[in-house]
Amino acid sequence: MPEATVSTHPATVCPRPARVPTGVPPRVGAPTIYKTLLRWTMSQVGAVLPLVLIVQALLAAGIIVGFGLLVPDIDTAAAEFLSSGAPTVLLMVVGLVLVPQGVAQSRTSGTFTYLRALPVPRPLLLLADLTVWLVVALPGIPVAVLVAQWRYGLDFALDGPLLVAASVLTAVTAIAVGYGIAVLLPPVPAQLVCQVLVFFVMLFSPITFPESRLPGWFRSVHEVLPFQPAGDLLRAGLIADTSAVSGQDVVVLVLWCALGIAVSIRALVRRG
Repeated sequence: MPEATVSTHPATVCPRPARVPTGVPPRVGAPTIYKTLLRWTMSQVGAVLPLVLIVQALLAAGIIVGFGLLVPDIDTAAAEFLSSGAPTVLLMVVGLVLVPQGVAQSRTSGTFTYLRALPVPRPLLLLADLTVWLVVALPGIPVAVLVAQWRYGLDFALDGPLLVAASVLTAVTAIAVGYGIAVLLPPVPAQLVCQVLVFFVMLFSPITFPESRLPGWFRSVHEVLPFQPAGDLLRAGLIADTSAVSGQDVVVLVLWCALGIAVSIRALVRRG
């Protein structure tokens, strides 16, 4: 009977396939989420950007040319003050009118609720909206400057770094305040409140006219509101040879900006 032979070669072992977890999506970093939200928001707002630029040009002409018609024989100093205040009004209009309208429309259509339901950090939702609306708002400043130069032939003494910093701070403050009102109140009351604020800015805030024309108690009120500080900061960047920066204006604007952002984030993260 033949003996069984035992092979001395090692047995070939087939490698087991690696286990791939199923049902768990890969983690996505905050920059990727922010870029995705930014593209989403830009796709919603970008289509109306040319219309916004046209509205800003018409509004700048209305403020610089129309308000100038109310002052007979307007001199260079008055025209310079009026023209240097127009960019602030434009930024406030974008932040206090267009932003609440956009938020109200997204809340009515359900887009706002859908975005809040996504598994993304809520502050990134606000950051994406702030970025897009900042891009929408800032072109109003060169538009106002061009209209002023065309109407009055003014030669602005620009302080570039100060003008950029003041423009961004003013725009972010206006957008944050408008966004905070829009997410804190129901859509219709929010738009009514913002409309009243815009009329207050245009007619009763010392942005396009000197504060000396207001009664003393009203001047005290404007010291704690963001409108006059925003106008003074932008004016210091536009006519740097006759205007200076005030530390109090910077503090007031920063506080209002922080308040608007805090209210917006609080409204975004709350349930319901």
